[in-house]
Amino acid sequence: MVPARRSLLSLAAAVAAAGCSPLAPLNWAAGDHARRRVDVAYGAAPRHQLDLYAPVDGIRRAPLVVFFYGGSWTGGDRASYRFVGEALAGVGCAVAIPDYRVHPAVRYPGFLEDCAAAVAWLQRNADALGIDADRMVLAGHSAGAYNAAMLALDPRWLTAAGGDRAAVRGWVGLCGPYDFLPPRSAVLRDIFGPPAGWPDTQPVTHASAGAPPSLLLWGDDDSTVLPRNSERLAARLRDAGNDVTTEAYRGVGHVKPLLALSRPFRDAVPVLPAVEAFVHRVTASAGDVAS
Repeated sequence: MVPARRSLLSLAAAVAAAGCSPLAPLNWAAGDHARRRVDVAYGAAPRHQLDLYAPVDGIRRAPLVVFFYGGSWTGGDRASYRFVGEALAGVGCAVAIPDYRVHPAVRYPGFLEDCAAAVAWLQRNADALGIDADRMVLAGHSAGAYNAAMLALDPRWLTAAGGDRAAVRGWVGLCGPYDFLPPRSAVLRDIFGPPAGWPDTQPVTHASAGAPPSLLLWGDDDSTVLPRNSERLAARLRDAGNDVTTEAYRGVGHVKPLLALSRPFRDAVPVLPAVEAFVHRVTASAGDVAS
């Protein structure tokens, strides 16, 4: 490990021991590549807020990436993921990072309803916010990738929230749980309810023709969310005739694809170039207009 990374990981451990987010050092190293607007309410609950990032170079019609963080549907907060917003803004994307309610405050599908509400709110308020909601890509890591997958593959969530899945040009999943039955822990079994309803909770169940293009990235050494989740979803989507791009990173575990969006770890795994190329490809038909 290079000294800079070793020092950053030591700092992250110290920050975590102090009760702060272990991702805080990544945010400190993120630089300043975005115009930020924080604590934007998309609903009435305390966790119904999001942060917005816009490129500093003045592209008015930048594609919009809505990024859902992970945390096993039991934790997480948008402020910890500033490094994601900065990274994507640095390659010409507008970015929204919403909070959503988590267990035990809600169970399935409460967190999906919140994520859908955030997306629908962004679509309704695009003009006032100065974003282009017709060029939207959903994205997430781990449980957040699950949330992105469900909104992209199952139209009922955005429809119920008053949104439009047709405006979703694609979705990106980093190390997502898409086919994880039976749930391995008591907490997951509580989150996802009685076994009779489990199949409907799985993104792989909703992989059908007409899905938005997808980019699935994962580590082949992931023991937290097994690679078969991404492999099975990719196969099901391809069999249905959908546009699917995949990459399995050799010797990589569950967290490194997320860390690779940060400046200190960007050269470890080429996640950011893959996401940048995909987002701009699937949203290219609308064109960019410089302000």
